[in-house]
Amino acid sequence: MGEKRTPSGFLLKQRAFLKLYLITLTEQERLYGLKLLDVLRQEFKPFGYRPNHSEVYKALHDLIEDGVLKQVKQKKEGMKYQEVVYYRFAEGGQEKAKLYKRQLKAELDRCAALIRKAIEDNYS
Repeated sequence: MGEKRTPSGFLLKQRAFLKLYLITLTEQERLYGLKLLDVLRQEFKPFGYRPNHSEVYKALHDLIEDGVLKQVKQKKEGMKYQEVVYYRFAEGGQEKAKLYKRQLKAELDRCAALIRKAIEDNYS
C-alpha cells in the first residue's frame, strides 16, 4: 500500500490497530462510520479503550487513500433525502486488505511477545 508501512515501533500504533478492525468489520457486513465507531467502542469497553471519533475517521480515510475501501452513499431507510455513507471494499481492496492483515499479524505477534516478556520478567 504505497510507501506506508506496518508500524514496527515499541508497540502497535492506535491507527494501525483501528485499521485492522475496520477491515475486519467491513469483511463481516456493510457498516457506516458512526455504526463502526459504536461497534468498536462496545467491543473494547471491557478493556478501558474508547476510540475517539476523529481517530476512527482518520483510519477510514487512510484505508480509502490506500485503495482498500471506498465510500458508497445510500439513502437512509425511510428517509427521502438523508444519505448514509457506507464503507465497502474498493476494486482490488480485498487483496490489499489481506496483505495489510498479514503484515499486521506479524507485528501483533511481536508486540504480544514483548508484553509477555515484560510480565514474566517483572511480575513472576
